Amino acid sequence: MKGSQKTGLIILSMALGLLMASLDNTIVSACINKVIADVGGFDRITWVFTAYMLASTSTMLIFGKLSDLFGRKRFYLIGIGLFLIGSALCGMATSIDQLIWFRVIQGIGSGSVFPISFSIIFTLFNDPKQAAKLSGVMGAVFGLSSVAGPQLGTLISEHLDWRWCFYVNLPIGLASFLVLLFSLKESRSDRKPKIDYLGAVLLIVSTVSLMLALELGGKNYAWGSWQIVLLFVLAAAGTAAFLFVESRASEPMLPLSIFRNRVVLGTSILCFCQGVIMFSAITYLPIYAVAVLERSNSNGILTPMMASLICGAILSGFLIAKFKFRTIMTLNMVLGVAASLLLMKMTPATPFWQVVCIMVLLGLGVIGPLMSMAQNAVAMSVDKRYIGISSSVVGFWRNIGGIMGASVMAVLVNGYLKDSAVEAGRKFGIPQDQLGTLANPENVIRGADKLQPDLLAFLREAIGTAVNHGFVLSLCVTAAGVIVALSIGSARSAFVKKDAEQPAVGHSA
Repeated sequence: MKGSQKTGLIILSMALGLLMASLDNTIVSACINKVIADVGGFDRITWVFTAYMLASTSTMLIFGKLSDLFGRKRFYLIGIGLFLIGSALCGMATSIDQLIWFRVIQGIGSGSVFPISFSIIFTLFNDPKQAAKLSGVMGAVFGLSSVAGPQLGTLISEHLDWRWCFYVNLPIGLASFLVLLFSLKESRSDRKPKIDYLGAVLLIVSTVSLMLALELGGKNYAWGSWQIVLLFVLAAAGTAAFLFVESRASEPMLPLSIFRNRVVLGTSILCFCQGVIMFSAITYLPIYAVAVLERSNSNGILTPMMASLICGAILSGFLIAKFKFRTIMTLNMVLGVAASLLLMKMTPATPFWQVVCIMVLLGLGVIGPLMSMAQNAVAMSVDKRYIGISSSVVGFWRNIGGIMGASVMAVLVNGYLKDSAVEAGRKFGIPQDQLGTLANPENVIRGADKLQPDLLAFLREAIGTAVNHGFVLSLCVTAAGVIVALSIGSARSAFVKKDAEQPAVGHSA
């Protein structure tokens, strides 16, 4: 087989692996009602998603570092293997508890697939322009999964069985595994690298504690409860201990020195900002579409954003070959400010075509470009031996920003809705014990036909205003992002000259 054909197969197999991993959450969300009907566990259903996110985010940096030390092919195949095992087990789950634990296995595998896919591209292609274009395609794959996942999940669960939403991963993942196993070559280290076990443990403890606090706070426990406070304290203590250990480790799990580079530090912060606005939009715009704009479903509002995200990810792969990172990132954040202002000004009377235009602006101008450009900017700003960990940093901060953004926005939205429910109680004579129901948008959506028209109109407007207020968070974050983007320097899309340090280990794959 010719080298170009083999490279094409490798790229295709990685795209399939990335599609499989990114498709999983969206496809599962579409079949979740079938899962509940079959195995029950409605009260713990959110853990099906939370467990996956916890596992993937907390292991992402670890897999990235291990791929730098021992080779990318090895840990990519380990990740695909774990994901396939988790998928098969999820399909065989007979209880909600089993499904949650099997999702953890899937999440660990996903934590390997995402960062190593991009790092393999940058080690296969020394031409920055070609690497940038291909990473743009990989970023588009993520957007494609967001568009296709819900429709595919609904189709499979209705015509086959919800278990096939997991089994469908097996042929895709197996094809990716086998192609990479036989087509991808990698160099091996002559020395035995030292693994930073303590750093890995502290990283998992601090990340999981923070994510659990953000996920459970305001839902299962009050923000001021001892459980949430303890989780935040554990996260802070774990982070402090992690930084102390990493600053002294001979081969740190996260080399803190990479953040001395302004592009790496700035891009990490911008990925956090991207996560905030992306997860906030995905969480609350579907509610706005159905409860306020009275759409039958949320596809009409999310699909334009995700479809334009694909175009934005691909487009950025070409733009970074012509413009400085600072120029494009600053434009991204300025457009983010504009989108946030437009989201804050939406009303029930806003024409739907205008709402669609805002979604396209978000996908094409704000979220999409950073999907691939961030990977390029970081990878091209570090020594090649750090490409694995640098690719992991991008996904890690995007996930942390997303979870934190969704949690903070929930506080803003729920706080306004509680005040509106009290006002509705006074205005419409509703008993005190029923006000909590009115403060929940899901209850308003499901019980719309049972509410008197004046009360329904009041609640729709209250939900709309609450979501508008919530996007103040996106405005603040993107405004800060403009300042950060301006500070990253004049770097362009080209690999930096390597210093005289020891060459990378296992860098060819």
